[in-house]
Amino acid sequence: MDNEFKLSLELLEDYKFVIDFGQFGEVISDEPEPLGSGEGPNPSRMLAASVANCLAASLIFALRKYKDDPGKVSADVSGKLERVDGRWRITNIGVELFLGNDQDALPHLSQALEKFEDFCVVTQSVRNGIDVDVKVYDSNNTKVKDV
Repeated sequence: MDNEFKLSLELLEDYKFVIDFGQFGEVISDEPEPLGSGEGPNPSRMLAASVANCLAASLIFALRKYKDDPGKVSADVSGKLERVDGRWRITNIGVELFLGNDQDALPHLSQALEKFEDFCVVTQSVRNGIDVDVKVYDSNNTKVKDV
């Protein structure tokens, strides 16, 4: 893992930016109307996606470390904006992770669930200012973790 990273962004018009991830390509970011045109995800949505992506990858890593197969993992993420001292702030990010296999096929699930969040760089970084709630379900939609 690299200890440093760099990317660049450039204003295209109004509130629409092109974000250049170098070898990984470009992404358009834009604020929703009435500020922008909503032609891409805004920074709040990208932050929420980053939290969910990092948690999903950490859960996959934790399960695979024990040689368990998580199957096809997916996630749903939501965010809550509230006014704090008169300014809009993200106050909560809710992540639901869905495993592709039943919990009975994952003998080390409880050990993985105990540790995976600690290894998520993004989640642990934003938790200092934003509440992050995490729920994990198996392939039968049985809740196996609710924090």
